[in-house]
Amino acid sequence: MSAHRVLLPPGWPRPRGYSNGVLAEGRTVWTGGIIGWDEQERWVDRDLPGQFRRILRSTLAILAEAGAGPEHVVRMTWYVVDRRDYLDNLPAIGAAYREAMGRNYPAMAVVQVAGLMEAEARIEIETTAVIP
Repeated sequence: MSAHRVLLPPGWPRPRGYSNGVLAEGRTVWTGGIIGWDEQERWVDRDLPGQFRRILRSTLAILAEAGAGPEHVVRMTWYVVDRRDYLDNLPAIGAAYREAMGRNYPAMAVVQVAGLMEAEARIEIETTAVIP
């Protein structure tokens, strides 16, 4: 359960898997662009779902350093290199998300990019959390 207020204007359909807006007040934590390598910057997972799981694990470890958890996440921006790969893997991505983040659905954007700085990266995610 989020400590923040999800913003849903009257008459708008409820988004699936994200929020259109979130109202939050408190201390803010930002992550840089996190990619799917392990803690030693080694590529273990080459596929998008595997890299996504590692990104969530790394993101939550960074947030924990500030005393934050998944319930404090208010915004995520995802950069994917292959839209079709992303769409084809939505069930695995959704399952990994719910396992790590629970039922917290922050404001999100998913953007297809031509490439990422690390050639093997399939996805990169920036996260903002607010600790009340």
